[in-house]
Amino acid sequence: MATVHLRIGDLVWGKLGRYPPWPGKIVSPPKDLKKPRGKKCFFVKFFGTEDHAWIKVEQLKPYHPHKEEMIKINKGKRFQQAVDAVEEFIKKVKAKEQALHSLAEDKNRSGGDKGKANTTERGRKNSGKKVKSRGGKEEMTPRKRGRPPKEDKELTHAASSTVSRMGPGTVSGFKWQSQVNDDPQFHHFLLSQSEKPGSSLEPISKRLKILEEDTRSTSIQAADSTAINGNIIPTDKRIGFLGLGLMGSGIVANLLKMGHIVTVWNRTAEKCDLFIQEGARLGRTPAEVVSMCDITFSCVSDPKAAKDLVLGPSGVLQGIRPGKCYVEMSTVDPETVVELSQVITSRGGRFLEAPVSGSQQLSNEGMLVILAAGDRSLYEDCSSCFQAMGKSSFFLGEVGNAAKMMLILNMVHGSFMATIAEGLTLAQATGQSQQTFLDILSQGQMASTFLDQKCQNVLQGNFKPDYYLKHIQKDLRLAIAMGDSVNHPTPMAAAANEVYKRAKALDQSDNDMSAVYRAYIH
Repeated sequence: MATVHLRIGDLVWGKLGRYPPWPGKIVSPPKDLKKPRGKKCFFVKFFGTEDHAWIKVEQLKPYHPHKEEMIKINKGKRFQQAVDAVEEFIKKVKAKEQALHSLAEDKNRSGGDKGKANTTERGRKNSGKKVKSRGGKEEMTPRKRGRPPKEDKELTHAASSTVSRMGPGTVSGFKWQSQVNDDPQFHHFLLSQSEKPGSSLEPISKRLKILEEDTRSTSIQAADSTAINGNIIPTDKRIGFLGLGLMGSGIVANLLKMGHIVTVWNRTAEKCDLFIQEGARLGRTPAEVVSMCDITFSCVSDPKAAKDLVLGPSGVLQGIRPGKCYVEMSTVDPETVVELSQVITSRGGRFLEAPVSGSQQLSNEGMLVILAAGDRSLYEDCSSCFQAMGKSSFFLGEVGNAAKMMLILNMVHGSFMATIAEGLTLAQATGQSQQTFLDILSQGQMASTFLDQKCQNVLQGNFKPDYYLKHIQKDLRLAIAMGDSVNHPTPMAAAANEVYKRAKALDQSDNDMSAVYRAYIH
């Protein structure tokens, strides 16, 4: 295979994991972004998205020699938009070059003798240093070659290094390298796709998810659901799903929407009817679903429900045979998920934990964040499913790590909501406008969609569940217990937990977590 020489400014096709090759440009990474350890790689900005990633050099191809080949194998709408963006970029490069060339010719023609004198004078200022010739007269050294002016750098890089330098002869025999045996020390850095075009103006370094851990036990990789793969290609594996609650319903709807073959089961069978109408198949028991499917997901309310689903009568374990895959998406404690992993793998099954961060709304929109740990190859087999249900997924290493991370996230989540409720009620008690309090918060560093939605819920008295109050209290309780197990204090979470317990005593369990507000006014 011929050597391919790449440098900053080159237009390329970049391949990341199982995503299809995507057009991009090699750019300089942010100064505070460390280069991954291991093999040589380049920092690539992908066209048609707001995404960037470190890509190994063997996963890069020059753009022009491989353009026709790539267009033939990918027909997606977003892919075509990305290609159009590249071509528009190239047109701008050529147009600017032509404009500069024409400007230079005009100046040369219109100057005359005076122009020549002026040109000579300008040349003395710009061309180089004065040196003495042998005759004692001053002469000019040629200007040293170097970087182009800053304002032209983006365009001239692409023109000089990509358009002309890379010809077909330099890349004959180029093949994508397999990613199956990825260097475990090499981590991908991906930018989540921005919902608002204006956010692309933010510094890259502020919006990158830096995914490196110091602990050797944790291997981390992130994959954005929409970053590079414009069209999700559903896996040909048969998918099972157990539990059609607030989160599960949205997940299954998106799996079906993206073309997956899904068999569903729910303790309350009537909840399955809507999905059967949309093309899902019905399983009579958890064991039957596992027997019928290659990969079975579950998403239930708490550790007891998760154990009962696996170990109970006609449970998951009865359907597990060698090669069957089980993905636990419930938010449970690390001990429970480790126990479930052990019983599944003892029967020859493959196990992955994959709790999700989000709400009913985010579940419906396919914008969840998936935290996975366990069987790495199963994580990869679930790629199209995770793309359908979420905006990003993280692989966190060994079983138990995802449960720990999820409990920490929800501990912060729940404590924050309790603090906001406390602030709203204190504002009211001291004669301050709650709406003004919210307006001020929304203009500061704490501004977020979550803050705005939850506060509006409170002000409108609308506590329709988006995330059950009883579930966030359960997560706080489990997080506190996890802290106790490692002798780590969690006083803030403990205080918030007491407020949620009071809200539960006021019959707010099945309302949204924002109903914790009512614990302060009764």
